[in-house]
Amino acid sequence: MKQTMRMLALLAVAAVGAARAEDAVKLNLPIAQGPFKADMESLKAYQCPEWFRDAKFGMWAHWGPQAVPEMGDWYAQRMYKQGEQKYQDHLERWGHPSEHGYKDIIPLWKAEKWDPERLMELYKKAGAKYFVSMGTHHDNFYLWNSKLHKWNSVNMGPKRDVVGDWQKAAQKNGLKFGVSEHLGASFTWFQWSHKADKDGPKAGVPYDGANEKWQDLYHFPAAPDDTKWYSTNPKWHQQWFDRIRELVDGYKPDLLYTDGGVAFGPEHTVGLSMIAHLYNSNPQMVYNCKQVSEGRWVQDLERGVMSGVNPYPWQTDTSIGDWYYNKNWKFRPVSWTIHMLVDIVSKNGNLLLNIVQRPDGSLDPEVEQQLADLAIWINIHGEAIYGTRPWLVYGEGAVKTKGGNFKEDFKYTAKDIRFTTKGGTLYATALGWPADGKLVVRSLAEPAGKITSVALLGSSAKLDWQQTATGLVVQMPAEKVSEFTATLKITGADLKPVPVPFEPVVVQADSKGNYKLDANDAELHGDQIKTETKGVHANIGFWDKPTEWASWKVQFDKPGKFKINLSAATTHEGAVAAVEIAGEKLIAKPAKTGNWEDVKSCSAGMVEIKQAGVVTLAVRAADGAKWKAINLRQVNLTAVAP
Repeated sequence: MKQTMRMLALLAVAAVGAARAEDAVKLNLPIAQGPFKADMESLKAYQCPEWFRDAKFGMWAHWGPQAVPEMGDWYAQRMYKQGEQKYQDHLERWGHPSEHGYKDIIPLWKAEKWDPERLMELYKKAGAKYFVSMGTHHDNFYLWNSKLHKWNSVNMGPKRDVVGDWQKAAQKNGLKFGVSEHLGASFTWFQWSHKADKDGPKAGVPYDGANEKWQDLYHFPAAPDDTKWYSTNPKWHQQWFDRIRELVDGYKPDLLYTDGGVAFGPEHTVGLSMIAHLYNSNPQMVYNCKQVSEGRWVQDLERGVMSGVNPYPWQTDTSIGDWYYNKNWKFRPVSWTIHMLVDIVSKNGNLLLNIVQRPDGSLDPEVEQQLADLAIWINIHGEAIYGTRPWLVYGEGAVKTKGGNFKEDFKYTAKDIRFTTKGGTLYATALGWPADGKLVVRSLAEPAGKITSVALLGSSAKLDWQQTATGLVVQMPAEKVSEFTATLKITGADLKPVPVPFEPVVVQADSKGNYKLDANDAELHGDQIKTETKGVHANIGFWDKPTEWASWKVQFDKPGKFKINLSAATTHEGAVAAVEIAGEKLIAKPAKTGNWEDVKSCSAGMVEIKQAGVVTLAVRAADGAKWKAINLRQVNLTAVAP
């Protein structure tokens, strides 16, 4: 009997597998005629167009119904997570999500003050050479006039073709136009709307996403094991292809951005078919996604930068605030935007910057002022940005930027210098104005070649300069050109950089005063311990010897108290690590996670930093005789309000 039951179970599994395979075979993925096919080998022939390489700077409207609550990103999902702030916000303002769900937020997005032509003029003056409109976010609401999906901005909300109106404004101002799609992740992302409260008066009552009436918005239920960023369901693969093709064929954008890697993975033909279709339709097309490309597309980093010059063009996408309007967030200062742009361009990248819009489509006065300040800066310094290419090294200075996503908070000074080239000209941009009035470019010390002229962008003053064994030493004019940068325009013969060692990494606070000590920023002490990559994350691993340890240098700008947490994984019970900082020894006990990639947070307690300065934080065995190996991904220091 058991044997028969087992055989029936195997046949059932085989039948499901066969059905899925049959569905996959039935996928209809037509692509435009041309040289590109839906495979990785064919896409190697792609060449990034010069328009994108020259543009350097784009602006993005990451905007839609999720802006309505003014609570920031991922509202449409987290309003269905009991215990989350967004859930509580929705409960208090609109009612329980079993009755009043995200579908009821959508009609509240009216965009009544949205003036795309005026905004595009501001963006152009502030330096944007291309503009990207949201096409659809994970909320499955489309901002174009879709004939395949009724939940769109023409039928509901503002009753306008948002993508179309943005495109007209961009084209009128001579900007290239792109669209972003976040639909690939929506199918699993939105499954939270099908759940229910775990406790309380509504425990077990399904949210409105479980109602079949609304599943054209919230999607049908996913299989229990279909939980990753990209769904494994071929029905959703087909839906994604059809609807994104409707978007790109209907509007013919110059750029398509995907929020994730190649849709449904490079082993599937779905995303690759879309890329081939784009390139065959328009050889000047740019495709962005968050996956290493080797030139097949433009790799995108979210809120992060490359560590050095990348041989292939790439892009950072980031925001001056939260992704959607958030009344609780402060905006980044304009200096941050300028420094990000200069650093990224020096490494062969472009910056795509989200300009956060209010739900009604307008901008906060602070944002408008930032755009005005940026326009003044770009008018002087754009020569060192647009149409440039990287030099032999990207720069020099005390701040060493580790590459990767979500690494964008760096405290640059005038000692941090970034290089770009155009024709026979070398530009050296200091990320600050030297306090002593003297700018030293160490990469251009005497062996670097013969310098024939040095000028300062934005100044007509004749500069006193010398090329010495220390570097190119320039006496700056008394009047500052900018509070944010100083750009030297240099000509010469056979200019090649001399080696300039970077100083050890010093971790700086983020905009909220917190610290993230990543594995890549650690100094490792020992022969075996090393940094390794697990998925997209770096971890400190091979930590078998209790005598080996890791340390970080941390810059504290002021005294304060901080909670310390370790993000770690281990296959052992009873792992214990010691965190040593400011004369204190704190104990952390990482939980057994079952494998080396399943990272969980554990507390090491709280420390008081009594004076500003650079402090060393070390993680080592608490007891060498009882040490059990861990993988350490990150140490987090969270400021405690006084």
